[in-house]
Amino acid sequence: MGEDLAARVAAAMWADDAASAGLGMRLVEVGTGTARLEMTVRDDMVNGHGIAHGGFVFTLADSAFAFACNSRNQVTVAQACDIVFVTAARRGDVLVAEAVERTSYGRNGIYDVTVRRGDEVVAEFRGRSRQLSGTVIKEES
Repeated sequence: MGEDLAARVAAAMWADDAASAGLGMRLVEVGTGTARLEMTVRDDMVNGHGIAHGGFVFTLADSAFAFACNSRNQVTVAQACDIVFVTAARRGDVLVAEAVERTSYGRNGIYDVTVRRGDEVVAEFRGRSRQLSGTVIKEES
């Protein structure tokens, strides 16, 4: 039931996520407390140094975080996030962000997201979440 619920929540969120879709992200996998998204670094994502702008790498990680922390069908938002850029991504790179819940307590959660290019780590992101009232999708009775 949990994995099915996570998939249905992800589908509902994806349908309204113009930001992630507009950046060419692809939702690869979602599970309870986890998510994996991909994004190819496009020409319009490269900065003046010829490398992927950090904001796009952050956005990919943040999107994976969002799908992971909403997977239980509780409306959940970012409370705080930070990122460490390990190496530069370049035009044409396919980046994969994998989010994993580390712990949850009360209405809060901590999630780690690793962004990779193949086997190489590009960035490490930590997100802290906060549940709000309501659900992403209405549960059927």
